[in-house]
Amino acid sequence: MHRFFVAVLRTGIVAAVLGGLFGQIVVIPSTAADEVDRFPPYAPFQLPYVTAAIIGVACVQVVLGALWMLLGMIERDAIFSSRAFRWVDVIIGASVAATLLALGVTGHLAFADIPTPDGNMQVIGALGAAMLAVGAGAAFAMLVVVMRGLLRKATDLQTEIAEVV
Repeated sequence: MHRFFVAVLRTGIVAAVLGGLFGQIVVIPSTAADEVDRFPPYAPFQLPYVTAAIIGVACVQVVLGALWMLLGMIERDAIFSSRAFRWVDVIIGASVAATLLALGVTGHLAFADIPTPDGNMQVIGALGAAMLAVGAGAAFAMLVVVMRGLLRKATDLQTEIAEVV
């Protein structure tokens, strides 16, 4: 991969991690506080949902860190090694963790009695978003598992070719 593309991808990773940090420190807590100010019965749900959101963003940041390491391996032409599998496994683990977290939020939204100021549309919307997050997370994790299998096959083939040559 050309060094320019690696640099552009790394710039995007840095921007995404910094954006995630801003979200974790400023956006998520202040949005939750504003919602509690607007509708005080949300207060018991503030801490658990803020915690879940911050952990979810942290899972994405872990994936971005693993991608950074994989980009370095691509740059050094060392992607077909056993070290790459460690980082791919980190991506799979973080995506499964985020998916399970979203599944827990989905379950809570589906079965908890959450008071709402304007009918149930807010909870239904949040439930739909959580269900989409579960589906997207599961699909991403499965895709990365398939890609890991392809990496394994390519690594084995490169090892075979290296032995022949």
